[in-house]
Amino acid sequence: MALSTIPFSGLGADASNQGVNFRNLIINGDMSIAQRGTSVTGVTTTDGYYTCDRWRSQTDIGTWTISQSTDVPTGQGFANSFKMDCTSAGTSNADEVSIRQYIEGQFLQQLAYGTSSAKSITISFWIKSNKTGDYTFSIKNVNSSQERLLGFNYTIDSANTWEKKTFTFSGDTSTSVENINGTGFEIYWWFSAGSALRTGTVSNTWQNYSAGNHAISTLAGLGGSTNDYVNLTGVQLEADTSASDFEFLPYDVNLQRCKRYYEVIVSGTQKAFGFGGSYATNVVGFNLSYSTKRAIPSLDITTGTDYYNIYTGGNNLMTSISASNFTTTQATGYNNTEVTIADNTIGFFKTHNDSNAYIAVDAEL
Repeated sequence: MALSTIPFSGLGADASNQGVNFRNLIINGDMSIAQRGTSVTGVTTTDGYYTCDRWRSQTDIGTWTISQSTDVPTGQGFANSFKMDCTSAGTSNADEVSIRQYIEGQFLQQLAYGTSSAKSITISFWIKSNKTGDYTFSIKNVNSSQERLLGFNYTIDSANTWEKKTFTFSGDTSTSVENINGTGFEIYWWFSAGSALRTGTVSNTWQNYSAGNHAISTLAGLGGSTNDYVNLTGVQLEADTSASDFEFLPYDVNLQRCKRYYEVIVSGTQKAFGFGGSYATNVVGFNLSYSTKRAIPSLDITTGTDYYNIYTGGNNLMTSISASNFTTTQATGYNNTEVTIADNTIGFFKTHNDSNAYIAVDAEL
């Protein structure tokens, strides 16, 4: 198989037919994957993942609806964008409003940072907002010996209009990206930032990290009005001196890449998620399998009366499922507090009659 085609197996024949070479260091840059759901309301003063996979938001001002939107630039091939929509206003630039993606250090070794061969990188993206003015994009190299930072300021010129932004940065010859499965780069789009993040200078060349150099002092600021919103899509970060066309991956390939960090095992009513039985009186268990994760994951689960069930010819209803013995590919699911069942009874596990039942595993950066 040529090096220009897909570099690992089992992710869809369509990818190799297209000559995919994974030049985009961003995962899910077209916002097509949203395992957690398409919309979350009432998001405030939190940092987390809500809709589009791999995309993390910070909303320390106001209250927001975060969604996988169908508003996209015309004729570019995109079907979705990531949208943050302010529904209750705060004071813009009193604190942080941002969109982020974190990239594993081991995926960035091709950049050869910390050597004389350090490669230039180019960022390109499509953005839309109601509010014109100055905004900042920045990248932080989370090196444990010396963190580094660079960024560029750009202008949203026309309100409510999709605009493409592109910028190229020279490579960092002085500081490497650590070869780890933890965070190498933190990528930021700043829409509001408190004064502590805007006291220095945004530099388009790598400099030692200082929090005040994250954003421009004249940041336009979102979150001060219920009219405020931002849409983002078509994000591509590549090792090159210019921007290439966006690299569209087949849906199945994109989904599998996202599952390295987060995977929904089951969601909704009457959905099976395992087969097992009782290995002691009133104790049930099953094998919980999932795609290979970046690291040992944790369980992400909703709980509620009769959300889950081990069906053995009759219902054995449970509020929750616990898990232990996690590896990167499987865990042991169990319940030892809620069922009344004889030893050595087999059955299959499923959600019951509540649409809020939900089990996932989380290995996000």
